[in-house]
Amino acid sequence: MSEKRKVLLVDDHELVRVGVKTMYAEIRDVPIEWIEASTLQEAIAAYAAQPDIDAVLLDLNLADCKGLQGLRHFLLAHPKARVAVFSGTQDEFVVRQARALGASGYVGKSTMMSEMRDTLTALLWPGGASETRAPSSVSSKLFPRFPSSAMYDRVAELGPRHLEILELVLSGCTNQEISSSTGLSLGTIKNYVSSLLLALDVRSRSHLISLFR
Repeated sequence: MSEKRKVLLVDDHELVRVGVKTMYAEIRDVPIEWIEASTLQEAIAAYAAQPDIDAVLLDLNLADCKGLQGLRHFLLAHPKARVAVFSGTQDEFVVRQARALGASGYVGKSTMMSEMRDTLTALLWPGGASETRAPSSVSSKLFPRFPSSAMYDRVAELGPRHLEILELVLSGCTNQEISSSTGLSLGTIKNYVSSLLLALDVRSRSHLISLFR
């Protein structure tokens, strides 16, 4: 039997973790060792303790971190980790933003078992799980596909700091709240917001928010 693969599963619902472990005890006849964490800090510590982890499934809503901030913080701590977002939402903006922030894949919790298995295969064998399966056909399973959109394409071109501030703007934070959250000066935040409006070709903050509702 082939050498096992090790996956860190980060989700605050025990039933979800048990279900995933049960359904995917092995993939392509390779046993999967599932390591569990229920918070972001537990996950960061678990990855540091076991550097041979092959991939991470990271829920977006944890007790100690909400939204894509968790992905950002995990990758800051472990920039070489292969992290796939594990989420109940398939919102196009969230998927594209996760990819732009450095996620290696996106796994929907409502995804059919066969599709999730394909995504896990692509995540664990990025070069292709077998010689008869082309790497491109495997990697295409890592993210949901959406029709081309000029707005979302522009979002994907933004840098990490712009994406962080965009997420906070869309969540309804004021410039002062964003300044407090990021540790940047109020003037710097105003400059970032202005550059976001310019980059996304929108007239105002309210116009920007309306485009992603």
